[in-house]
Amino acid sequence: MNFDTVIDRKGTYCTQWDYVKDRFGKDGLLPFTISDMDFQAPKEIIEALIKRVNHGVFGYSRWNHEDFKNSIEFWYKSRFNYQIDKEWILYAPSVIYSVAKFIEMKSGKGDGVLIFTPAYDGFFKVIGDNDRKIISSPLIKNGNNYEVDFEDFEKKCKEAKIFLMCSPHNPVGKVWSREELKKIISICKKYNIFIISDEIHMDIVYKGKHTPILEVAGDYIESIAICTAASKTFNIPALGGAYILCTTNLDRDEYLRILKNKEALSSPSILGVIATIVAYNQCGYWVDGLLKYTKENIEYVREYLKENIPELTCDISDGCYFAWIDFSKLNISSESFQKALIDIGKVAIMPGVTYGEEGKNYLRLNIGCPREKVKDGLSRLKLAVESFKK
Repeated sequence: MNFDTVIDRKGTYCTQWDYVKDRFGKDGLLPFTISDMDFQAPKEIIEALIKRVNHGVFGYSRWNHEDFKNSIEFWYKSRFNYQIDKEWILYAPSVIYSVAKFIEMKSGKGDGVLIFTPAYDGFFKVIGDNDRKIISSPLIKNGNNYEVDFEDFEKKCKEAKIFLMCSPHNPVGKVWSREELKKIISICKKYNIFIISDEIHMDIVYKGKHTPILEVAGDYIESIAICTAASKTFNIPALGGAYILCTTNLDRDEYLRILKNKEALSSPSILGVIATIVAYNQCGYWVDGLLKYTKENIEYVREYLKENIPELTCDISDGCYFAWIDFSKLNISSESFQKALIDIGKVAIMPGVTYGEEGKNYLRLNIGCPREKVKDGLSRLKLAVESFKK
């Protein structure tokens, strides 16, 4: 795969390109927004989908079979050196759906759900619109790293029923160490907090190593669920489908009752199932190439800012294909900066305040795209910054 290849996504009902006006108020902006990528999926996935489409019959399908579960087992063993139990695997229409269902299962209306902030904006929505209380424990910026304020985290656990975490952490790209995960688990165990771990970014790691939280769960393993998918890694979210790793029969039975009987969503998109199987069985090499390319993109952003817009800074994150850009030295509001980016730069970059008050002096720039687009976006960013110097 040549990640430098530019592919026109306009006219494909694409959220990032075709519907940029929905969030930013204007058409025609160069978008670095929603966290999908501008890269084609691996050729093996495309070929498998063409073969299935050419079959021409698209009746109801199943996910609960050995091919699907074996591919997930293989991925965890080959990428993370972790042996899962295939009985843990459950299908979900999307990661955020599975998060919502476990929030429903493990808490009641009005109960607290604890998150680290800044946080993926979908967390605020799924907690609030399920009538739960959002409890925030802000991460602490320490040099180039983000750390947990464990004193604050433990204090907030006293008010919560669930801890909803993101691993690696969107938007700051934090990859949790085994020691950090163990400490988080020990505090949650002390207060009987159920842990939902959104690990959709698990394969996008540049520094350190992703540890599936169940690997270090010890005797608290039955109070933790992983919600994840192949979609973010292989750029296939529009095909649908995600999965859960849940270790208890009771929770699996309850979840399947909701999925099958209550909400009638147990028949998956066959294209999503096939894509996951092929991705995990055949496309590890593609992920290796993706990681090299996107890390170089972040390095390019950092060096460009240093040389051309020194008021802005960007650290190399542990993981996730985002550049988390600090513009605090400009001494301007997020609203003013967004106006300049849109009206002068003609560029759409996610304001960090989207992810909570702690992100108000940041931009989240999606660098999952060809270098040519990154260069264009940075030149537009420079125009916007220069408008404040006139």
